Amino acid sequence: MLISIMLNGKKVVDDISPDMTLFKFLRAHGCYSVKCGCETTNCGLCTVFLDEKPVLSCAVLAARADGHKVETMEGLQKEAEEFGRFIADQGAEQCGFCNPGMIMNAIALFREKEEPTDEEIKQYLAGNLCRCSGYEGQLRGIHAFMEYRKNGGATCGK
Repeated sequence: MLISIMLNGKKVVDDISPDMTLFKFLRAHGCYSVKCGCETTNCGLCTVFLDEKPVLSCAVLAARADGHKVETMEGLQKEAEEFGRFIADQGAEQCGFCNPGMIMNAIALFREKEEPTDEEIKQYLAGNLCRCSGYEGQLRGIHAFMEYRKNGGATCGK
């Protein structure tokens, strides 16, 4: 089955098996930020943007992405690095397991909500398994990043 996907701004055409997941397609095309920790849609590591919306790539067939736009962290490097610094600053990337999904969903949150409430933040991050930090560091990082953006990119208090 021949499919065409706009992957991180580049057109990718490939002949795939009908049962290939988007996760496996992305890994086969060098998107190593996309990880799969559970294969049951419970960890959030495989989160990517499909037409600007976060989806779990382990639960989407690659054929469903035919003709659509897919973005991974490789394609969102600038946004991911900018926000990722705030997560690291709060000690929330202890093992790094949850970072890909956490960052992708935080980017989706920031694109959709100017000033999200704690409840909205928790809803966006609900599908991301964090093994070691208890999510408090991520929440602090998100608040620090929102303050940074509110101040026009100037770090508050530094």
